[in-house]
Amino acid sequence: MSNNILEMRSITKEFPGVKALSDVNLVVERGEIRAICGENGAGKSTLMKVLSGVYPKGAYDGQIFFENEEVSFNSINQSEEKGIVIIHQELALVPTLSIAENIFLGNEQVQRGVINWHETNKLAAQLLARVGLDENPMTRITDIGVGKQQLVEIAKALSKKVKLLILDEPTAALNDTDSAHLLSLLRHLKEQGITSIMISHKLNEIIAIADSTTIIRDGMTIETVQKGPEMTQDRIIKGMVGRSLDNLFPEHEGTIGEELFRIEDWSVMHQTIPDRLAIDNANFDVRRGEIVGIAGLMGAGRTELAMSVFGEAWGRKISGKAFLHGKELHLRNVEEAIEAGLAYATEDRKRYGLNLIDDIRHNISAASLKRITKGGWVNANEEIIRAEKYRADMRIKTPSILNVVGQLSGGNQQKVVLSKWMMTEPEVLILDEPTRGIDVGAKYEIYTIINALADAGKGVIVISSELPELLGICDRIFTLAFGRITGQMPAKEATQENLMRLMTKEREAV
Repeated sequence: MSNNILEMRSITKEFPGVKALSDVNLVVERGEIRAICGENGAGKSTLMKVLSGVYPKGAYDGQIFFENEEVSFNSINQSEEKGIVIIHQELALVPTLSIAENIFLGNEQVQRGVINWHETNKLAAQLLARVGLDENPMTRITDIGVGKQQLVEIAKALSKKVKLLILDEPTAALNDTDSAHLLSLLRHLKEQGITSIMISHKLNEIIAIADSTTIIRDGMTIETVQKGPEMTQDRIIKGMVGRSLDNLFPEHEGTIGEELFRIEDWSVMHQTIPDRLAIDNANFDVRRGEIVGIAGLMGAGRTELAMSVFGEAWGRKISGKAFLHGKELHLRNVEEAIEAGLAYATEDRKRYGLNLIDDIRHNISAASLKRITKGGWVNANEEIIRAEKYRADMRIKTPSILNVVGQLSGGNQQKVVLSKWMMTEPEVLILDEPTRGIDVGAKYEIYTIINALADAGKGVIVISSELPELLGICDRIFTLAFGRITGQMPAKEATQENLMRLMTKEREAV
């Protein structure tokens, strides 16, 4: 009997006007960790949605065999009954419920028609121990970090007697420590006989953990590479994008001019925690044509700093001074920040950066309606002309600007976010995790766009948790630790090691 736990044969899936999957084949052995790589829009998530029943039988062509039996699922519940559990990139947890309640949501431990809370919490504690999460099962989801929430999702999968665990970008929002813990857990689950399929853009993690890697491009399977000397980042990248990327970052020699924007003695009290200082006397500046990076560990205050500067969009009792072209700014809200020439592209494009159920045209114009409004009416022709221009300039892959933005790949959604802020014609752009959750080819395009913005005389501030990214695209890098700017240095003189030292620098004793 075959040792394969899963076979997907000739899977084809079409959407109106788009063939998302074309004759895709996937064979996964029992107990292995299989990685699936591909550019955004290549069809990775679509393939997993076919497998898990999100797209039911009849919505696609082809056959699925699980444990040597042909299967077809009409819902996620049916696939979970067989032991196939998918954890999506956007975690499906209820923030106001406890860990235990989330683990057994829809699978409640009932006795005589009433939930047995003692049994629920006891079983939850056992599952948390299996995933290495030392938390009280009664703790609310909203009170734990994203890394721990990811472990709760895995504990939830284990409660369903999972045989095949599918993880879609499981480490995209995690710091290095949480990512390492999650990868270690996958190895531990493998020892217990659980098979895993991991979709990821982090090639270093894939090489470290995957037994084999299947590459998908333009909805077709390109090849499967086995663990060993052949599985290199260059090999995977070439398969993903159809060409070699000799350098992950485009070469760029910028022309840096006079100071454009700076903040002085910027302090911010935490938005929800009384008496907690989130940002402590921060000072930084960016010059015309310069790309400035802000490096810091999770919780250092990077996003809090950016949002507080952007029209006091976050925080309380904000003090300090901000200057643009040497003139002091007094920005009381986001609208005034935009009018002054600032733009902020959030790290969470799906929740805060885009309206996923609206079309591309309206998303691009959302922050610039005053520019195309006359007499209280939006000039629809002007809106279309500008949206079409950005679609062409940014190479947004879409048949029409009237398509719903939620149907785009992550990389193309990010291009829509950048288009929205470029349409405001800002002087300074703050880009918070601009390449999170997008593939290496799309990253290269985003880096090219960032370089072009700098070449146009803009000041660009890039916040990123990936130090190689900051080192690859920035002219200068500031480090942030515990809400304080702890140093700055030219990117050419910086290394991951000396940046990390500054990112972990604690306050000196007085």
